[in-house]
Amino acid sequence: MKIAILSQDSSLYSTRRLKESGEQRGHEMYVIDYLRCYMNITSHKPMVMYGGKPLEGFDAIIPRIGASKTFYGTAVVRQFEMMGVFTPNESQAISRSRDKLRCLQLLAREGIGLPVTGFAHSTKDIDGLINVVGGAPLVIKLLEGTQGIGVVLAETYQAAKSVIEAFRGLDANILVQEFIKEAGGADLRCFVVGERVVASMKRQGAEGEFRSNLHRGGSAQKVKLTPGERSTAVRAAKIMGLKVAGVDLLRSNHGPVVMEVNSSPGLEGIETATGVDVPRKIMEFLEKYAAQGNVRDRTQG
Repeated sequence: MKIAILSQDSSLYSTRRLKESGEQRGHEMYVIDYLRCYMNITSHKPMVMYGGKPLEGFDAIIPRIGASKTFYGTAVVRQFEMMGVFTPNESQAISRSRDKLRCLQLLAREGIGLPVTGFAHSTKDIDGLINVVGGAPLVIKLLEGTQGIGVVLAETYQAAKSVIEAFRGLDANILVQEFIKEAGGADLRCFVVGERVVASMKRQGAEGEFRSNLHRGGSAQKVKLTPGERSTAVRAAKIMGLKVAGVDLLRSNHGPVVMEVNSSPGLEGIETATGVDVPRKIMEFLEKYAAQGNVRDRTQG
């Protein structure tokens, strides 16, 4: 097959591994900077242009869209969809997962376990917002934050009120969530391909750090999931309409709760921790479904 990886940097670990894996399996692999693509939006023959030439004859694309480039990146993915090119993660599914509030609302609608979460616009409603999630300690998250940036643990009521007022004073949209103390600063990253978890790791935050992101000094090790955790991860990815996803769970006293569903999960951490050849799993999925072109986004919302 002829496959394009939509990535800004061909030297990134995830991009490099996907390219290598595809080539080993006999596919033509191309890394294309989606920010340098431009589009001819016509009804009779939609095109994606790159370097003055049309990108034609592709069987599949693998979107690796940066969080800060979601708007343009998903426009490029959507254009490939209009051209009939297969993608495991369609543009709508990527946009849906990047909107933290929309993501949580859709998961809640389907009965997925979540931390108690509050959302408000006016600073006049801060007291009620804090009470909704059970009071301090609580976690405050910027809707646009990634890799643990813009996530604050407020240990007291006054600290929570001050942080919320500060964020809202900057007109930043935030979520307020209960703090799952029993998780002990650890979460589970479940890597979903198709409709199964192909690899999973436990990420532990650095000492004194409640965020477990590897980018923030956390450590990771292979972990065995419970059937409930495995089912929750697969269902969460399916609800988002994603066929390749990183689903982050916390182990709470009331079962697994979903923290985030990531449409462009990194490969280095999960491969290092588990030894699983994740790019191969992705390629096997593409080989099975790309020719059929029958994996479509059915999610409403």
